[in-house]
Amino acid sequence: MTRTAALLLALAAAPAAAGCSAALGGPVSVTDADTLVIGVKPDQPGLGLRTGEGRFEGFDVDVALYVAGHLGVAEEDVEFTAVTSAQREDVLRSGDVDLVFATYSITEERKSLVGFGGPYYVAHQDILVRADEEGVEGVRGLEGRTLCQGEGSNSADRVIEEKGIGAELHEEPAYGDCIAPLLDGEVDAVTTDDLILAGYLAEEPEGLRLVNAPFTDEQYGVGIAAEDVAGCEEVNRAITLMYQDGTAEELLDRWFGDTGLDLVTSVPQFVGCG
Repeated sequence: MTRTAALLLALAAAPAAAGCSAALGGPVSVTDADTLVIGVKPDQPGLGLRTGEGRFEGFDVDVALYVAGHLGVAEEDVEFTAVTSAQREDVLRSGDVDLVFATYSITEERKSLVGFGGPYYVAHQDILVRADEEGVEGVRGLEGRTLCQGEGSNSADRVIEEKGIGAELHEEPAYGDCIAPLLDGEVDAVTTDDLILAGYLAEEPEGLRLVNAPFTDEQYGVGIAAEDVAGCEEVNRAITLMYQDGTAEELLDRWFGDTGLDLVTSVPQFVGCG
């Protein structure tokens, strides 16, 4: 159980007349944390990947450590835990994690359930196909195709529902599980954020091709408890500083500099807290 969750349970158990919330200085916030549990993806190369040693590495992990340092929490006091797309709201709302950095696109539906700092980067939805696939050069080329997406994601829905493309949906537990079916010809394409796809392409450069035809903006937000407005605002200050001091550009170049993507190194426009 995280420190935040433990404090929330203590507040819930206390008599209402005791005024414990006020005595503890108001709502629990990550700004008061000595340790942090942070949810990241375990299977997205370049973003959040669990190594053979059990460590996590990638752009999301490095951004999370930068934000944690700004909050006054040292790297050794940060615990990373794996989350899937489908788990992100649940682990935040239950207090199992304090923050989520997991290619977590900000949407109105998700904002009704949890809070968001950032975005810390704006990616773009694109398409990954087999290297020998010549019939897909843009989103319209997905008509009649089978698309794979990770459970809990909305990427394929944006193609099928928002773009009106007549494609068939195939779901796997996570996006990493879509790569083998794609290579084997069981599905025709994987469509999600270009940073995610670039990581998989780097691992299978001979077998896969990035169409490089972006068609949405994906605001990567920092998932946080909906009531933690102070924490959200501090996260935004950290992200601003990360871009101003050159760290964001350095991290983007480290993880995606060889992908050919047009990387944006200016501060994203924040969605606002509360």
